[in-house]
Amino acid sequence: MNLTDRIEKDYLAAYKARDEVRVSVLRMLKSAAKNRQVELLRPLSDDELAEVLVKQAKQRRESIEQFGRAGRDDLRDKEERELSVLIEYLPSPLTEDELLREVDQAIAELGAQSVKDMGRVVSAVLAKHKGRADGKRVSDMARSRLSR
Repeated sequence: MNLTDRIEKDYLAAYKARDEVRVSVLRMLKSAAKNRQVELLRPLSDDELAEVLVKQAKQRRESIEQFGRAGRDDLRDKEERELSVLIEYLPSPLTEDELLREVDQAIAELGAQSVKDMGRVVSAVLAKHKGRADGKRVSDMARSRLSR
Protein backbone atom coordinates (compact mmCIF):
# COMPACT_ATOMS: atom_id res chain seq x y z
CA MET A 1 0.00 0.00 0.00
CA ASN A 2 1.47 3.35 -0.96
CA LEU A 3 1.57 6.31 1.41
CA THR A 4 -1.40 8.12 -0.15
CA ASP A 5 -3.64 5.09 0.23
CA ARG A 6 -2.46 4.52 3.79
CA ILE A 7 -3.25 8.12 4.76
CA GLU A 8 -6.71 7.91 3.16
CA LYS A 9 -7.47 4.59 4.87
CA ASP A 10 -6.29 5.90 8.26
CA TYR A 11 -8.29 9.10 7.77
CA LEU A 12 -11.49 7.14 7.21
CA ALA A 13 -10.79 4.91 10.21
CA ALA A 14 -10.11 7.94 12.43
CA TYR A 15 -13.27 9.63 11.17
CA LYS A 16 -15.36 6.60 12.01
CA ALA A 17 -13.67 6.31 15.42
CA ARG A 18 -14.28 10.03 16.07
CA ASP A 19 -10.59 10.62 16.77
CA GLU A 20 -10.65 14.41 16.38
CA VAL A 21 -6.90 15.02 16.57
CA ARG A 22 -6.02 12.36 14.00
CA VAL A 23 -8.85 13.45 11.67
CA SER A 24 -7.72 17.06 11.90
CA VAL A 25 -4.05 16.26 11.23
CA LEU A 26 -4.77 13.91 8.35
CA ARG A 27 -7.23 16.39 6.85
CA MET A 28 -4.56 19.13 6.97
CA LEU A 29 -2.01 16.71 5.51
CA LYS A 30 -4.34 15.74 2.68
CA SER A 31 -5.00 19.41 1.99
CA ALA A 32 -1.27 20.25 1.90
CA ALA A 33 -0.68 17.27 -0.42
CA LYS A 34 -3.51 18.40 -2.69
CA ASN A 35 -2.05 21.92 -2.84
CA ARG A 36 1.34 20.48 -3.79
CA GLN A 37 -0.33 18.29 -6.41
CA VAL A 38 -2.01 21.36 -7.93
CA GLU A 39 1.34 23.16 -8.02
CA LEU A 40 2.97 20.26 -9.86
CA LEU A 41 -0.05 19.63 -12.11
CA ARG A 42 0.24 15.86 -11.57
CA PRO A 43 -0.29 13.25 -8.86
CA LEU A 44 2.35 13.12 -6.12
CA SER A 45 4.85 10.30 -5.83
CA ASP A 46 5.52 8.78 -2.42
CA ASP A 47 8.79 10.77 -2.20
CA GLU A 48 6.96 14.03 -2.90
CA LEU A 49 4.30 13.16 -0.35
CA ALA A 50 7.07 12.40 2.14
CA GLU A 51 8.45 15.90 1.49
CA VAL A 52 5.03 17.35 2.34
CA LEU A 53 5.01 15.26 5.52
CA VAL A 54 8.47 16.47 6.51
CA LYS A 55 7.41 20.07 5.93
CA GLN A 56 4.28 19.63 8.06
CA ALA A 57 6.31 18.00 10.86
CA LYS A 58 8.87 20.80 10.72
CA GLN A 59 6.09 23.39 11.05
CA ARG A 60 4.79 21.58 14.14
CA ARG A 61 8.27 21.43 15.70
CA GLU A 62 8.77 25.15 15.14
CA SER A 63 5.35 25.90 16.63
CA ILE A 64 6.11 23.73 19.66
CA GLU A 65 9.32 25.66 20.24
CA GLN A 66 7.64 29.06 19.85
CA PHE A 67 4.64 28.20 22.02
CA GLY A 68 6.99 26.82 24.67
CA ARG A 69 8.95 30.08 24.75
CA ALA A 70 5.72 32.08 24.93
CA GLY A 71 4.41 29.98 27.82
CA ARG A 72 1.41 28.73 25.85
CA ASP A 73 1.42 25.15 27.13
CA ASP A 74 -2.12 24.50 25.84
CA LEU A 75 -1.13 25.26 22.25
CA ARG A 76 2.22 23.51 22.62
CA ASP A 77 0.46 20.33 23.80
CA LYS A 78 -1.92 20.47 20.84
CA GLU A 79 0.99 20.79 18.40
CA GLU A 80 2.81 17.90 20.13
CA ARG A 81 -0.24 15.65 19.70
CA GLU A 82 -0.41 16.61 16.02
CA LEU A 83 3.31 15.97 15.57
CA SER A 84 2.97 12.51 17.11
CA VAL A 85 0.38 11.64 14.44
CA LEU A 86 2.63 12.92 11.63
CA ILE A 87 5.64 11.00 12.95
CA GLU A 88 3.77 7.75 12.34
CA TYR A 89 3.94 8.43 8.59
CA LEU A 90 7.51 9.73 8.37
CA PRO A 91 10.32 7.39 7.39
CA SER A 92 12.48 6.35 10.33
CA PRO A 93 15.22 8.92 10.95
CA LEU A 94 18.88 8.06 10.58
CA THR A 95 20.66 7.15 13.78
CA GLU A 96 23.60 9.22 14.95
CA ASP A 97 26.08 6.59 13.69
CA GLU A 98 24.36 6.26 10.30
CA LEU A 99 24.30 10.03 9.91
CA LEU A 100 27.97 10.32 10.84
CA ARG A 101 28.85 7.62 8.32
CA GLU A 102 26.83 9.38 5.57
CA VAL A 103 28.45 12.77 6.30
CA ASP A 104 31.92 11.20 6.20
CA GLN A 105 31.06 9.42 2.96
CA ALA A 106 29.78 12.64 1.36
CA ILE A 107 32.93 14.50 2.46
CA ALA A 108 35.09 11.79 0.87
CA GLU A 109 33.06 11.61 -2.36
CA LEU A 110 32.98 15.38 -2.82
CA GLY A 111 36.58 15.90 -1.73
CA ALA A 112 35.44 18.53 0.77
CA GLN A 113 38.35 20.16 2.55
CA SER A 114 36.98 23.02 4.62
CA VAL A 115 33.85 24.63 6.03
CA LYS A 116 33.47 26.39 2.67
CA ASP A 117 32.42 23.02 1.20
CA MET A 118 29.83 22.42 3.91
CA GLY A 119 26.84 23.38 1.77
CA ARG A 120 27.66 20.77 -0.85
CA VAL A 121 28.10 18.08 1.81
CA VAL A 122 24.81 18.94 3.54
CA SER A 123 22.95 19.04 0.21
CA ALA A 124 24.34 15.67 -0.81
CA VAL A 125 23.34 13.97 2.45
CA LEU A 126 19.87 15.52 2.52
CA ALA A 127 19.22 14.62 -1.13
CA LYS A 128 20.27 11.02 -0.54
CA HIS A 129 18.12 10.62 2.59
CA LYS A 130 14.99 12.67 1.98
CA GLY A 131 12.90 12.90 5.11
CA ARG A 132 15.25 10.75 7.15
CA ALA A 133 17.84 13.37 8.09
CA ASP A 134 17.29 16.69 9.84
CA GLY A 135 19.06 19.55 8.06
CA LYS A 136 20.29 21.15 11.28
CA ARG A 137 21.81 17.90 12.55
CA VAL A 138 23.51 17.26 9.21
CA SER A 139 24.80 20.84 9.11
CA ASP A 140 26.18 20.67 12.66
CA MET A 141 27.83 17.33 11.99
CA ALA A 142 29.34 18.48 8.69
CA ARG A 143 30.66 21.65 10.32
CA SER A 144 32.35 19.72 13.13
CA ARG A 145 33.89 17.23 10.67
CA LEU A 146 35.15 19.90 8.27
CA SER A 147 36.54 22.27 10.90
CA ARG A 148 39.10 19.76 12.17
